[in-house]
Amino acid sequence: MDAVDTVVRPLKDFAKDSVRLVKRCHKPDRKEFSKVAFRTAIGFVVMGFVGFFVKLIFIPINNIIVGSG
Repeated sequence: MDAVDTVVRPLKDFAKDSVRLVKRCHKPDRKEFSKVAFRTAIGFVVMGFVGFFVKLIFIPINNIIVGSG
């Protein structure tokens, strides 16, 4: 019976914690959602520009090092 208790007890604790988490969570309203979406879009744009400029800088450096020609 002790082996069954070691399996069932963590499952019960996990279920109880999951129910508590779902009860505390809430759906974002329109204002909160648009703020999160805008900040995510800004992050994508910034990371895109960083990647573009890194590529822009390292392509000529790589051509000089490799010496294609």
